[in-house]
Amino acid sequence: MNEKMNFEVEINGAGKRLDVYLSEIFADFSRSAIQKIIKNGKVHVNGKIEKPRTELKIGDNLEIEIAETPEIEIIPQDIPLDIVYEDEDILIVNKKQGMVVHPGAGNYEGTLVNALLHYTGGKLSNLNDDRLRPGIVHRIDKDTSGLLLVAKTNEAHKGLAEQLKMHMVKREYRFICHGVIEEDKVTVDRPIARNPKDRLKMSVLEGGREAVTHFEVLERFEKYTYMKARLETGRTHQIRVHSTYIGHPLMGDPIYGKKNEKFKLSGQVLHAKTLGFIHPISKEYMEFDSELPDSFKGLIEKLRVSR
Repeated sequence: MNEKMNFEVEINGAGKRLDVYLSEIFADFSRSAIQKIIKNGKVHVNGKIEKPRTELKIGDNLEIEIAETPEIEIIPQDIPLDIVYEDEDILIVNKKQGMVVHPGAGNYEGTLVNALLHYTGGKLSNLNDDRLRPGIVHRIDKDTSGLLLVAKTNEAHKGLAEQLKMHMVKREYRFICHGVIEEDKVTVDRPIARNPKDRLKMSVLEGGREAVTHFEVLERFEKYTYMKARLETGRTHQIRVHSTYIGHPLMGDPIYGKKNEKFKLSGQVLHAKTLGFIHPISKEYMEFDSELPDSFKGLIEKLRVSR
């Protein structure tokens, strides 16, 4: 069964190509995958099939049909990876911004999983119900950079998944949001669920799944704030949704962010910086830290100068 989604083009989509806009909205799809969906007639603009290069206007009605994932073989691909740590059971990868974590409908190549299958020779856990996610214990969005845990064995996967379930994994992020946050520390304990009026978005909704985020101000600028976030839970878009909930959406966020972004950004300014956990086999505590991407550091410097 296929899933159809309807939504209107907002101001941030005005003047953009159809394929560019949809690849921003559907962050887990590559642009080439979106182009293929459009060319297959699965996207309608105001009821008509259009080409990928079609220029959009505010208020255009878009309907996109996404097919269920077929039974396919994921191909190992020789894609460079930044491996932070590796042993017989696990590895830690520093994912670059723009890389999709695992294959999905219409997007089966160029993902982190394709790269991991090649790098490990296929030695990845297979506990996930979804066969497109071998080794993936947790995920981060396409346009979020940073540290990701990968399980090479089923025993390691079980141990890491249990720690995540029990909120035992230390996960700290860095991001820049709109507006100046006055409080030094803010904790948001609000449930998250898919927005019933817009299936592309997650929202704070009663009856949703428990979600807890601890925010801390690192530096204030004239109109922005550099933040640290520590996750207790790991819901889809959690930091992006909770930061928007308190009135401070992330810079560059194509779904929840400001529509008149001053800076040219390629996605939300969000980096998974620190990862700490108990090794599932040796039982030793391990903690890893990663450098902010150059683009992130460059943006901080620009904001300091403008201040």
